[in-house]
Amino acid sequence: MKPQSAFEREPARRVFASEFRETRYQFKESDDEKSPNYVIFPTGIRSNRIFIVGTLTEKQRQGDQNIFYRGRVVDPTGTFFIMAGSYRPEAMQQLARIEPPAFVAVVGKPNLYTTPDGTCLVSVSAESISVVDRETRDLWVLDTARETLDRLDVFGTTEDSRKAQEEYGTQPDIYRKIVYDALTQVQL
Repeated sequence: MKPQSAFEREPARRVFASEFRETRYQFKESDDEKSPNYVIFPTGIRSNRIFIVGTLTEKQRQGDQNIFYRGRVVDPTGTFFIMAGSYRPEAMQQLARIEPPAFVAVVGKPNLYTTPDGTCLVSVSAESISVVDRETRDLWVLDTARETLDRLDVFGTTEDSRKAQEEYGTQPDIYRKIVYDALTQVQL
């Protein structure tokens, strides 16, 4: 991997909710405080930003001093939990204006939190949120299916996929079925 220049952004990876919800492994490549946090998805790719599209089914405003919003975005495989707060005022304002149900596109950072009892909660810290149409959602499902299958085709041959196998015990056939089931939800 080549080092990131100061202005080069990491690609936002497409991932289905069912895979994202299984994500547990997070790491940094260096001790530098500005070094990005990465997760490795069970299908074997690292990511510090994701791109999701689905139906915003609910949102809640929370907090008095530090106001933030929580929301649920549903894709054909499950639910993403998203958050937007004062640390990203544009995303917070965008989410505040959207009335569920609505198709939305979200770019954000994967956020993993382990509770004292060892439960891992995963969510997306939104960087941007916008309303989209069903066709955009369906195209996202097709693109995400292709990218997931591409990761599975090389599973076990890359450093990240070997780490995913070690951390998750990934069974590629389970994710191939998830992709197939997601594709049955697309209206072409």
